[in-house]
Amino acid sequence: MRSMYRKFRIRIAAIIVLVPMLSFAAEPNLPPDSPMWQKLRVGLFQDRSISDDGDQLITLTAPQRAQDAAVVPVSIKSLIPQTPQRYIKTIHLIVDDNPAPLAAVFHLTPASGLADIETRVRVEQYTYVRAIVETSDGELAMTKAYVKASGGCSAPANRAPGGDDNLGKMKLMVQDNPQLNQPVMAQLMIRHPNASGMVMDQATRLYAPPHYVRRLEVAFAGKPVMTADVDFGISENPNFRFYFTPQAEGTLTARAQDTNDLVFNTSLEVMPE
Repeated sequence: MRSMYRKFRIRIAAIIVLVPMLSFAAEPNLPPDSPMWQKLRVGLFQDRSISDDGDQLITLTAPQRAQDAAVVPVSIKSLIPQTPQRYIKTIHLIVDDNPAPLAAVFHLTPASGLADIETRVRVEQYTYVRAIVETSDGELAMTKAYVKASGGCSAPANRAPGGDDNLGKMKLMVQDNPQLNQPVMAQLMIRHPNASGMVMDQATRLYAPPHYVRRLEVAFAGKPVMTADVDFGISENPNFRFYFTPQAEGTLTARAQDTNDLVFNTSLEVMPE
């Protein structure tokens, strides 16, 4: 899966060369089938059919005009349950006109119970944000939202107290009173700059190298719940909400790996009622 994700990044890099980045800040809207999206669609999904009825499977919510382009909340809500018979197995989160449009690919299992994901993304210029889902029976469907924001990928980081001493610190939380055999909401927070490589140091006039979380693995009682391949399109201090379905007491674990091959781990004992 990691090699497939790297192939995606190579394809997208070629796409960005072919389609120059333009400033659309003065435009009220962009066509949903923009040249950039058409290139991305072919690069990621080749000639596979993608239904525009994604809102029959999921909804995507994002602010029409973001207050902070570096921290744009995105909520993906599923409309079907995760069952062994049919479930959402993959969600591609795409920000069309970002320097790296593929912000994340989430891989889910029936153990998630709900294919709901909440996170925060960077938006570099006015663009469509898309969620393309693939079900276990091979159906592809898309939903999208138009977001007006600019400068999110090149905005300087907010340095937290402690600086690098806090790098990779992780925290897992679950909702109060989790129930057996019911989807339980969990939240994973990671202290990390998720640096894009597009921010200039005003003192040295040099660009800091990219440094971001690129892989997540979440499991409960040793069984995978969610994995994700992520990019710097996810905001500084990555934050994810997702679901899992406990069938007994167990340990919720999270593992993150960044582009410097640093690995971070955390866990939480869960005792459902």
